Amino acid sequence: MGQLIYLKDVVTLKLDQERCVACGMCILVCPRAVLSLTDSKVQIVNRDACIECGACSKNCFVNALSVRPGVGCATAVINSMVGRKKASCCSIKSSEGRADNPSEARSDSCRSNCC
Repeated sequence: MGQLIYLKDVVTLKLDQERCVACGMCILVCPRAVLSLTDSKVQIVNRDACIECGACSKNCFVNALSVRPGVGCATAVINSMVGRKKASCCSIKSSEGRADNPSEARSDSCRSNCC
């Protein structure tokens, strides 16, 4: 079974290759195997699997990784699916307040306006 991917191309994860010293700490702490060390360089190999937990950026001593932990669209979609009342920035709400196909409703404002 593959990893669960919530929505495509919405993750706030960024890697600054210029700053990266390839220590590998981010790879060790990532719970989703989003990063890889190839040819002495860290690379983002599975961006859509990122759950925006922040472990990689918090453990990068050269600040080569950045992510907005806890604001991700995955969090918003899960909250709306389990019936939490707070609006999900990543979904279109129906008249009953449920998400109607959140994967098609993502917008650029999602990254800056989530929960």
